Amino acid sequence: MKKALITGITGQDGSYLAELLLNKGYEVHGTVRASSSLNKQRIDHIRNHESLFLHYSDIGQITSFRRILLEVKPDEIYHLAGPSSVGLSFPLAETVASEIGLSLLHIVELIKDFLPNVRFFHASSSEIFGNPKENPQNEDTPFSPVNPYGASKAFANNLVSIYRDAFGLFLVNGILYNHESPRRGEAFISKKICRTAVEIKKGKSNKIHMGDTSIARDWGHAADYVYGMWLSLQKDSPEDYIFATGKSHTLEYMLDRVFSALDLDWKNHYSYADKFHRVSEPSALVGNPEKAEKNLGWKRKYSFEKMLDEMVEHEIYIMEENFRK
Repeated sequence: MKKALITGITGQDGSYLAELLLNKGYEVHGTVRASSSLNKQRIDHIRNHESLFLHYSDIGQITSFRRILLEVKPDEIYHLAGPSSVGLSFPLAETVASEIGLSLLHIVELIKDFLPNVRFFHASSSEIFGNPKENPQNEDTPFSPVNPYGASKAFANNLVSIYRDAFGLFLVNGILYNHESPRRGEAFISKKICRTAVEIKKGKSNKIHMGDTSIARDWGHAADYVYGMWLSLQKDSPEDYIFATGKSHTLEYMLDRVFSALDLDWKNHYSYADKFHRVSEPSALVGNPEKAEKNLGWKRKYSFEKMLDEMVEHEIYIMEENFRK
């Protein structure tokens, strides 16, 4: 039985990845922030699985992480923990830089010294490209971040490549473009749009307050992307991969799709709010997933529209469940 360690197992990606690995017969260990002791709803349905084990360790506490690492001795490590809000990375720049960049450095140092044969996946981000010189971006596109989050991810991305080449370690950067699901956190725009649309349909709200709707992103489904993570660690040699759909959609299209599915016109409920304006907004990032598709055999099950339909259905279910309670 293979052992896997997932940092950030209670997050969107961590929960889908834990499911995937348990279904493949892994013994799965996950790190959980002490402050997240009451925030495990995404993994409630697998909490009692005999092969799932949770360990408390904040990302910045390298001593506790070293203890877990040496106790578990995993075959694979998936590093998913860390700040995820791009918008908050300016006011929290020092925290973001530390929890993304320095934590990654600590982990690869531990791998080098204690578990040099482990296979390691780092969840990087399309934000490393910021304002790229080419569209779509591929694994060789130069980094050009425009916010502290992207800069911190670029630093971590480079560290993975440096330690892989210098010490012959099996370290992989997975450059993840935006990916959503019914398990998306409350702070993310896709979740906000789906939830607010359902609230409006049910008469619980009348307006959705947002910023610029022309912003475009390459959006995929988290379940597809964690499958790519796993595939990347099954190869004979470590390489970096982009996980993306290769297609860009605007927030306006997302609004139209979600609201029209509920027989609503989003324009009748949209209210511009300047507070949602970002200091520095990346370009319309679009990833080229050709390498992952060709080298890993990675295939996506979800279209953009199918993903949004699933998210809307989930919000309807949650609202009806809360009503019954």
